[in-house]
Amino acid sequence: MHIDYLIYARYCKFMSNSLPLSRRDVIEARLAEGRQIVAAALAAEFNVSEDAVRRDLRALAAEGKCRRVYGGALPLLTPSQPMAARVGQESGRKRALAKAAVAMIEPGEFLFIDSSSTNLAMVDLLPKDLDVTIATNSIDIASAVMKRGDIPLVLIGGAVDPVVGGSVDASAVAAIEAMNIDRCFLGVCAVSARNGISVYEHADAIFKRTLLKRSAARIAPITSEKFHERAPHRIGGADDIDWLVVEDDLPATDEKAAADVGFSLVKASDVASSS
Repeated sequence: MHIDYLIYARYCKFMSNSLPLSRRDVIEARLAEGRQIVAAALAAEFNVSEDAVRRDLRALAAEGKCRRVYGGALPLLTPSQPMAARVGQESGRKRALAKAAVAMIEPGEFLFIDSSSTNLAMVDLLPKDLDVTIATNSIDIASAVMKRGDIPLVLIGGAVDPVVGGSVDASAVAAIEAMNIDRCFLGVCAVSARNGISVYEHADAIFKRTLLKRSAARIAPITSEKFHERAPHRIGGADDIDWLVVEDDLPATDEKAAADVGFSLVKASDVASSS
């Protein structure tokens, strides 16, 4: 009887240790792929409490394997994904930001829609009577505009960078230098109070700096996790962008940190409801 109890106790200890380890293995694998970890979603996937997932995340953060953020965790440095891989991810959130971005457009403007999966969502939301012209360096955005068939399109040429999803080489920069853009919508990889707005690719940063200089109004739709991303190539700071369009659930600490260094933030629902 005593032996059976010991065996049972060891079995229970094994199960209690092995299940969290398996869960942590999954978390580590996803972090290695550059994916955000959402505690609520992972809890539902493994049929455990969010507290259990948060304990896993705390342990991984203590080991230096992730960075804790509101609602989950992020990789220490997220590897850049090709544009084709980003299209379709978190589509509901991106559509909400895109709707707000479209509400900021004035009739008759010459727009530049920078390569970005969030910006791509703007194309289908543009009213038919807005009378705008769109310039873009993005293959996917240009294709979406062409499918509509009712908006004049200027496609910036050059060598296509598969990560960016468009052209950002010297010929693309030269084309932007010759434009007078009323309003640009910038694709951004990371935002921080300390480092400003940044991207992963060096050529992309040069292209975007030129885009900001040639644009009268400069707007960047930003998903909340980008306030906790890091990217090596800085585009600019608060003085270089007019508006950050952010999600409604952006943590107050992130919002305050950005506002304190001069960024102008507007919640997506506030823009959409006022249009």
